Amino acid sequence: MRAYKFLSLVKAKKVLISNNHHRLEKERQLEILNMNSKMAIVSKLYCSSSQTVLGVRRRPHVVNGGGFVVTDCSSKRVIFKVHGCGVHGKQEELILRDEDEEALLLMRRKGGMVEALSIYKKWKGYRVDYEGLQNLVFSLKEPNSCLARNNRIRISIEPSNKGWDFEIRGYFPDKHCSIVDTKGNVVAQVGVSKEVEKMMEIKDLYHVVVKPGIDQAFVVGVIAVLDNIYGESTYC
Repeated sequence: MRAYKFLSLVKAKKVLISNNHHRLEKERQLEILNMNSKMAIVSKLYCSSSQTVLGVRRRPHVVNGGGFVVTDCSSKRVIFKVHGCGVHGKQEELILRDEDEEALLLMRRKGGMVEALSIYKKWKGYRVDYEGLQNLVFSLKEPNSCLARNNRIRISIEPSNKGWDFEIRGYFPDKHCSIVDTKGNVVAQVGVSKEVEKMMEIKDLYHVVVKPGIDQAFVVGVIAVLDNIYGESTYC
């Protein structure tokens, strides 16, 4: 009888250990999955585990060369600012700053003889670290005509091992467009609420819905480039 109880206790302990091991392994796999699902391009600090709605308000050109301010709609807090004339007031150079005015992303339009011979013009996005060093993180091909609505604007994450990683679908000047990945999944969507659309002929206020795990700083950087390409608030 005692031997039977002893064996039962040993068996129960083994089952408990096995269950704990299985639980810990499952938690570890979920943690890895969550880490992989967050696509940090500029910084993982701006990759939320839930969907985020950002409000974008354009500024007049007399304020820091134009640009816009980005607010988190849930907290009503300003999280990004985009300055239209870059660091030194240069044309075709944009800078994305955080709420503390620290530089996060610098975007420059590619120049030189290569551009003159190319159909497409290219923008480069550089992540700026705390020492001021710049690292290339994405490039965007500008359309050959801003008037055509069906031009494909494609974005490559650097270093790029393939043709493109994201594409703009829709027409940005209408504030009705999306950033989609190579599988057609929408990662961010630009739109205007019906209430705002009724009040404003010029779309100075619009929103951006960013999907979970997507780098919001990267999304705002892409929007800044689109804003400049179509001659809006960042153009100077």
